[in-house]
Amino acid sequence: MNTPKPQETAQAKLRVIVMGVSGCGKTTIGDLVARGLGVPFLDGDSLHPVENVAKMAAGTPLTDEDRWPWLATVGTELANAGDGGLVLACSALRRSYRDAIREQAPDTVFLHLHGSKDVLRARTEGRSGHFMPPALLDSQLATLEPLEAGETGIVVDIAAPVQQVVREALDGLAAVGPSPERSAGGAAGTQPRQFDVDLQAAPFNLDDDAVAWVGSTIAGMSLEEKIGQLFINHNNDYSPEYLDGVLGNYHVGGMRYRPGPSAAVQEHIRYAQSRTRIPLLVASNPEMGGAGSCDDGTFVSTHLQAGSHPDKAIAGQMGQVAGVETAALGCNWAFAPIVDIHYNWRNTVISTRSFGNTPEIVVERAKEYFDGISKSPTVCAMKHFPGDGIDERDQHVVTSYNTLSYEDWNRTYGHVYREMIGHGVQSIMIGHIGAPELSRHFRPGLADADILPATLSPELLQDLLRGELGFNGLVLTDASQMIGLTQAMKRKDLVPATIAAGCDMFLFFRNPAEDFGYMMDGYKSGVITEQRLHDALRRILGLKASLGLHVRPRAELVPPVEALDRIGSEAHRAIAAEIADKTVTLVKDTAHNLPITPQTHPRIRLYGISGGADFTRADPLAYLDTVKEELEAAGFEVHLFKTADQREAAGETGVNFMSIISEEATGDYADKYDAAFVFANVKGFAQEAAIRIKWSTPMAAEIPWYVTEVPTVFVSLNQPNHLIDVPMVKTAIHAHAGSREAIRATIEKIQGKSTFQGTFNDNVFCGSFDTRL
Repeated sequence: MNTPKPQETAQAKLRVIVMGVSGCGKTTIGDLVARGLGVPFLDGDSLHPVENVAKMAAGTPLTDEDRWPWLATVGTELANAGDGGLVLACSALRRSYRDAIREQAPDTVFLHLHGSKDVLRARTEGRSGHFMPPALLDSQLATLEPLEAGETGIVVDIAAPVQQVVREALDGLAAVGPSPERSAGGAAGTQPRQFDVDLQAAPFNLDDDAVAWVGSTIAGMSLEEKIGQLFINHNNDYSPEYLDGVLGNYHVGGMRYRPGPSAAVQEHIRYAQSRTRIPLLVASNPEMGGAGSCDDGTFVSTHLQAGSHPDKAIAGQMGQVAGVETAALGCNWAFAPIVDIHYNWRNTVISTRSFGNTPEIVVERAKEYFDGISKSPTVCAMKHFPGDGIDERDQHVVTSYNTLSYEDWNRTYGHVYREMIGHGVQSIMIGHIGAPELSRHFRPGLADADILPATLSPELLQDLLRGELGFNGLVLTDASQMIGLTQAMKRKDLVPATIAAGCDMFLFFRNPAEDFGYMMDGYKSGVITEQRLHDALRRILGLKASLGLHVRPRAELVPPVEALDRIGSEAHRAIAAEIADKTVTLVKDTAHNLPITPQTHPRIRLYGISGGADFTRADPLAYLDTVKEELEAAGFEVHLFKTADQREAAGETGVNFMSIISEEATGDYADKYDAAFVFANVKGFAQEAAIRIKWSTPMAAEIPWYVTEVPTVFVSLNQPNHLIDVPMVKTAIHAHAGSREAIRATIEKIQGKSTFQGTFNDNVFCGSFDTRL
């Protein structure tokens, strides 16, 4: 049966346009009025197409042709709010504009914020970062047509203090529409709003039978099973006994496993699904294709690589391969795409994991990825809300912050999230990232010490994500062992606090028995309310039902062994090779060193740079064997440099960093070698707050001192920001990956056998003039 929606049982709420010229306070007043009415708030500026934003930022007034599609979108947003109500800020200066909005939402009430020209000019000139320059104020005042007879609305003077303006607005609206339902804290209340789950709306889109399954399943759960559904376990062991313990003791709703050989992974997932009463969400991290989900999966490309060529279909290919290979394993949930925007070149946690440094490229490529992976029975969890890429630090090792203003966030990250929510993304992973200005927008006066990561912030999860962005899907935390979360409060408090704040699932136990107990205690003490638990369970089971897990026979939840043939297939490797060829990028060649061929420069001195072994424990310099093989296959004579540590490990004695420098940096260097190639594969993900090149010794012999001696080519196989550490190199290439396909394509392009097609953004120059030389 259908679950009654709030508007079917409660009094209809107002749909309000807060109108007026730039500087009148539409966003500030509108948000406070929305809270007083107990309805969501939306800034209409966020609905402008990018072309309109660019014109306004350039000081160019919009034409009516520019405005009509935007006004239609504004009206549609109001209409879609239904009886649940909405306050939307929109200039709506002319009667014809308001009529266009009323065509979509006839019962709209207009709240005109009126101010004198002097007041408006003072407020406009005092703003920073807004795309409406003060010079357009005169144009707007000339355009303004006040509310006329027959138009439902009120006028409030903005000269008074903000709280008085809000009180007058609420009193006036009460006289023209239904009585506003006040929030618990009044017009500026601080209680988090709860948003009901609509399982028949996007992104669940369930039919009556599926909704009934969700309800009956919840009704048949024990309390322990309900608490267990909130957890996603990180499977650290492939043994049946381990899974029996996790599933039998903690009743988890989902799991993510440690990657291994595809056959072992598939059998592990098959056993897990056979041992649980309620089907599991099985997650993987297919950020680069099938790689990362199993040891033999196909590395297709990084996110940055998929954004480094005009062909947007690359992201779709990456998503499609990811979907095919992870579905063959039995996975049904992708912790991807990553929709962070790489604004700060020093940020290395998303430098290769972001599609780019503009919201437009991120939206375009994220949609392609989503469409590609959605061809398989897979749902997505985009990440990391409210957005990484501003702070240079890594939330794995410290709380990081998105410091954009509310307005700037709406035009950038907010634009990305609105677009992806509208595109149908089913779940969102919350980062352990604080957003001071966003939090203070919803909680005015919030002290610095009270700014919490989004995972613990009801104003960001409820007021912003659920309210303004209208997200109806599932919300999960990022990994709970990350210091970005754990530094905020004691474990026993933070575990239930994430659910209370608005997260639906908790990613990874630290200690299963302890964390399960903390969550149970949080429910029993009232930190997690009955409604909050029920809503979370509806979304968890709703996501499972949207995948059809509730109707598929248990034996068919994981494909047969034969499906593993799709993993690492020749067809998928061919896609990877094609993408590598398209995306290898020439960042600079200011000395015109290229092409370099075995005929012109036969003797190559080869240097390898790594950041040392990371958590994968793989040999950090193993890629050099591939580089050497490919260079020799091309006809080069390769002379591999070895550090003092490497030579000592091989049994050599009497070497140290000074002796290596003395031996390497000799006057006859150019007599011995015709060119130098430096291949860097520097990682360090989740272990450092920032990643830079760390040379093997002080003043190491591999640092490119030799650029003055022979043509030198620097190739990055990972990070795009290395020029800050090697500005002296005149030829720099970003190959994006240490795969054989990427290395082979790079060597072909160095020789001039194929052209460079990849693109890059200004982050590669790291804000320093010498990196461009």
